[in-house]
Amino acid sequence: MQEATREAMAAVLERQKAAFVNVRPEPLATRHGRLERCAKLLLQNGESFARAMSADFGHRSHQQSMLTDVMPALGAIRYSQKRMKAWSKPEKRHVNFPLNLLGARAEVRFAPKGVIGIVAPWNFPVGLTFGPLAQALAAGNRAMLKPSEFTERTSELMADLFPKYFGEDEVAVVLGGPQTGQDFCGLAFDHLLFTGATSIGKHVLHAAADNLVPVTLELGGKSPTILGKGVDVAQAADRIALGKMMNAGQICLAPDYLLVPEDMEMQAIGAIQSSVATMYPTMLANDDYTSVINRRHRDRLVGLVDDAVAKGAEAIVVNPGAESFEGSNGNKLPLTILRNVNDDMTVMQDEIFGPVLPVKTYRGIDQAIDYINAHDRPLGLYYFGQDSAEREAVLGRTISGGVTVNDVIFHVSADDLPFGGIGPSGMGSYHGIEGFRSFSHGRAVYSQPKLNVAKLAGLMPPYGAATARTLKMQLK
Repeated sequence: MQEATREAMAAVLERQKAAFVNVRPEPLATRHGRLERCAKLLLQNGESFARAMSADFGHRSHQQSMLTDVMPALGAIRYSQKRMKAWSKPEKRHVNFPLNLLGARAEVRFAPKGVIGIVAPWNFPVGLTFGPLAQALAAGNRAMLKPSEFTERTSELMADLFPKYFGEDEVAVVLGGPQTGQDFCGLAFDHLLFTGATSIGKHVLHAAADNLVPVTLELGGKSPTILGKGVDVAQAADRIALGKMMNAGQICLAPDYLLVPEDMEMQAIGAIQSSVATMYPTMLANDDYTSVINRRHRDRLVGLVDDAVAKGAEAIVVNPGAESFEGSNGNKLPLTILRNVNDDMTVMQDEIFGPVLPVKTYRGIDQAIDYINAHDRPLGLYYFGQDSAEREAVLGRTISGGVTVNDVIFHVSADDLPFGGIGPSGMGSYHGIEGFRSFSHGRAVYSQPKLNVAKLAGLMPPYGAATARTLKMQLK
């Protein structure tokens, strides 16, 4: 992979900024055309992207890549095409009395910001590149993309394909490792979106601060999953297992740990074991089961389990085919369920991002809520149950980026819902109209009538009776 230099990236940024200014204002048809080229790129090369992602992971389910990367990316493009006309309309705002009666008018116009920098992660390298790109283009911007060096083949394929569909002054792909990424985040973009780890997000924010670049951070964290009153344990287990095992748990929204009533713990664990066995009766040679991205990440996950066991946890390995993962040349790992966990264990401190599932018991819902509130605000929160009062207690007393009730992860699939974290799990959001507005500048436009409003209202010296009337009327 040939790494881009800071000077080369800065030169592309300047060309994009110049092109943006020179053609303003652009019609919506131009934005629509760019989105159509994005769609064409995906439709003509989606299978190639899926093969590249599988090669980067060591093995990744082809169908999963189509379902979780290519299909959602295309969906975001089509959704933006349908909605951007409505999103772009000026929004009328109220004008204070008596200016509104005298003919003054106010509105907000949503103008493109300019050039958007997009730093994409390795876990969904296509979906989390094209998703934000769709909204950046719908808002009328140009974009520079920095895909992950961990998915090298996928990133190189992007760098090869985008110039066939876009001019470099519209969309450009930048390749390189950590230093390139750091230099990229230090460029004077008009907006920067970063998706990745919380620890890296802090450095991104520092890098962007030197140029006062507004930033959207899509991070992660430890998304709790609560089993509550009236829960259908078998159904919940199926849904939790699907969310935890998809992409081998390498999802920022994956259920990170379970909170279950004490008397339900073994029933829940048994149901999850059964669900995993149904989906993946074997794993090592199973085309449906994805590998951990690399040996370093695999070793980190094994280390989380070893640390927990050394500190008193019980590890339940869900290995339906009784396969030998230690003897494998690849990086696949089975699901490990951890019982008797506590906060001294690293697995309960760091985002897991893999097939490890701690289970923590609670006696009453207040205890579960208090535990969530005592920790960083998560990106996702999941509640399973049929008791509406308990559900509303969880929703009303906790804070998270988003919530899915009676399933996991699915709130991110709703195109019209904002997606983003809060605090350590993120800053800002995209998807839906919120994404369009994140990449737009809400420009205040006030139109004054012909009347000399300032004089009539006594706002213009010499102050006198009109001034006194205005003050008396307003100071109530």
